[in-house]
Amino acid sequence: MLSTGDIAVDFELFNTELEKVKLSQFKGKKVVLVFYPGAFTSVCQKELCAFRDSITNFEKLDAVVLGISVDSPFVNKAFKEQNMISFELLSDYGREVSRMYGGVYKDFAGMEGYSASKRSVFVINPEGIITYSWATDNPGEEPDYERVFAEVEKLN
Repeated sequence: MLSTGDIAVDFELFNTELEKVKLSQFKGKKVVLVFYPGAFTSVCQKELCAFRDSITNFEKLDAVVLGISVDSPFVNKAFKEQNMISFELLSDYGREVSRMYGGVYKDFAGMEGYSASKRSVFVINPEGIITYSWATDNPGEEPDYERVFAEVEKLN
């Protein structure tokens, strides 16, 4: 699992429009990676809507927010549209990026053999270094949104 001080590993995932998005295309910007277990779940909806509601503040700091889950691009698209999310939602259907960054829940929600991204948040500075990392083993726990924003703000 990657953590504070590590170089953010580049990746390429599909967005909701089936376009490939690479982390490296945001080099020179601050990036907030938000891993969430599953679209259309109550805690994930609350979490991503909290980031949605703060997106203007992140943009003022020249920061990009990227949501990542193991859901398909099609599910992420419906979730994005229903919740009017303006930032990219990326599909890690192979679970490789989730494993590298924050890990995965095994047998998620009691479904044997199904895994999902652990709820985690990473702040990456313009040079590609992780300056803040948070992950939880409890899928019902939300990140400290004010702390995430403060960590981005420190990079100014």
